[in-house]
Amino acid sequence: MKFSAFLLGSTLATTLVFGQAPASPAKPPAAPAAKPAATDDPVVITVGTEKITKSQFERIIETLPEQQKQMVASPEGKRRLAEQYSEMKTLVQEAKAKKMDQNPVTQTRLAMQADQVLANAEYQELGNGKPSQAAVEKYYQDHLKEWEAVKGRHILIRFQGSQVPLRLNQKDLTDAEALQKAKDLRAKIVAGAKFAEVAQAESDDTGSGANGGDLGEFSRGQMVPEFENAAFAQKVGEVGEPVKSAFGYHIILVEAHSNKTLAEARPEIEGKLKPEVAQEGLDALKKKIPVTLNDAYFGKP
Repeated sequence: MKFSAFLLGSTLATTLVFGQAPASPAKPPAAPAAKPAATDDPVVITVGTEKITKSQFERIIETLPEQQKQMVASPEGKRRLAEQYSEMKTLVQEAKAKKMDQNPVTQTRLAMQADQVLANAEYQELGNGKPSQAAVEKYYQDHLKEWEAVKGRHILIRFQGSQVPLRLNQKDLTDAEALQKAKDLRAKIVAGAKFAEVAQAESDDTGSGANGGDLGEFSRGQMVPEFENAAFAQKVGEVGEPVKSAFGYHIILVEAHSNKTLAEARPEIEGKLKPEVAQEGLDALKKKIPVTLNDAYFGKP
C-alpha cells in the first residue's frame, strides 16, 4: 500500500493515527488543546466524518524526520502526504468500525508503541545534556587528527586506465610517461614557474586546473589516502614529489596547515558525544528507578 513506505516507521504512524500518542487503554485521554478560530484554521482533509485542520496537518509534518520534511516542502509533496494520510485514516476508521482497537493484542501493541515514543523522546532529551569538560578534552586529545586541515593546490597527470577523462588532443600516457611528465613539471615550478599557471595549462583535473589547481581547504577523509597522507605530511610552501593514486600522479603545493582549537572543535565534539551523554543519563535513571526480574520465571542471570 502506498502509505506504508512513507508513513509507517515514522512517529506519524504511532502518534497521530488517533490524534495523539496512544495511551494505555486504562487511562482517560488527555484534554484536547485549544483550537484556533475556524477562519484561521480551515479544514484541509475530510475522511468520512473526520476532519483534519491546517494546524493539525502541519503538526503531522513536524513529526516527520528531516529528510521526509524536505519531501513534503512543495505543494505536490504536501498533497502526496495528505493522500497517504487519508488512506491510513480510512483503514483506521474501518478497523475501529470492526472494533479491532478493542482487541487485547492490538491494545498491547498500541501501548508498546506509546511507550516507545515516550522512551525515545526521553533518550533524546538526555542526549541534549552537556558532556563534562573532561570528556570533551579527552575526545579532543584522542582525535587530534580530526581537527587538522590543509589548504592546497595540485596538478594531476593522468595515465592509461585512470578514471579521469582524457583531455581533448592529449596523448594517453603510460604510467612511466605520466611520472616523467609530473617530474618535469615539478622541476619547472621549483625553477620559478608559477604553480597556478602550470596547473591551468597542464593539469588533467580540469575542474581545479581552471582555478590554478586550487582545492581550497580540506580535512582528513576527504581525499584519497595516497593524496591525503602526502598533503598532511608536506611542509607549507613546499612542492612535493609526484604522488601516485588511481587517478594519476599528483604534484601538491600546500599553502596552509591548520588545527582547530578545542574551543573551535567543541560544538562538533559535543554532537559526537550525544550518545555517550544519553547513555550516562540512562545509567543514572536505572539507579534511580529500581528494576526487579522474577528469577523463577526468567531464570537466573
